[in-house]
Amino acid sequence: MDRLRIAGGRRLVGRVSISGAKNAALPLMAASLLSEKPLVLEHVPDLADIRSMGRLVEHLGAECRRDGDRLSLHVADLTTDHAPYDLVRRMRASILVLGPLLARGRRARVALPGGCAIGPRPIDLHLKGLAALGAEIELDAGDVVAVAPAGGLSGARIVFPKISVGATENLLMAAVLAAGETVIANAAREPEVVDLARCLV
Repeated sequence: MDRLRIAGGRRLVGRVSISGAKNAALPLMAASLLSEKPLVLEHVPDLADIRSMGRLVEHLGAECRRDGDRLSLHVADLTTDHAPYDLVRRMRASILVLGPLLARGRRARVALPGGCAIGPRPIDLHLKGLAALGAEIELDAGDVVAVAPAGGLSGARIVFPKISVGATENLLMAAVLAAGETVIANAAREPEVVDLARCLV
């Protein structure tokens, strides 16, 4: 385990600029896929995962423009519903494009993601929640394939047996374009989930 050793005894003086949170920026970038209107994010950190998500949403149709810590995203049209393995393998957060693609385009094919070495984090809650909204889900050659009914997704009551930040985020985004009301019981309440919910309102 890595450790930080701090030699104290001196009064700390000065100012430190804190960047925005990666865990807040990634789902917001995925949320840009929901609308044809531009989305501007500020205080976005310049990290490998942010760049990876940028490449992924660009592949799906986004125009991304970075100016310092400001990131502008515009998805006039989805250009594909397929998020291939070579773009998603670098980070687990890439599964967050599943809900927006399905909600807006009625179909999504997303490779199962890779990412950090914290341990296995299955996406079964994501898939069960999307199925509750009416999607047909299947696994095909390492990809999740989700198809919405002809009339689109429909609101539902979804009860998580355990709290999941990623599943809460994915279902929030999918539910935004679903007909009717969706209730997520036992939803995650982390700051990044609150940020996403505020953006979606």
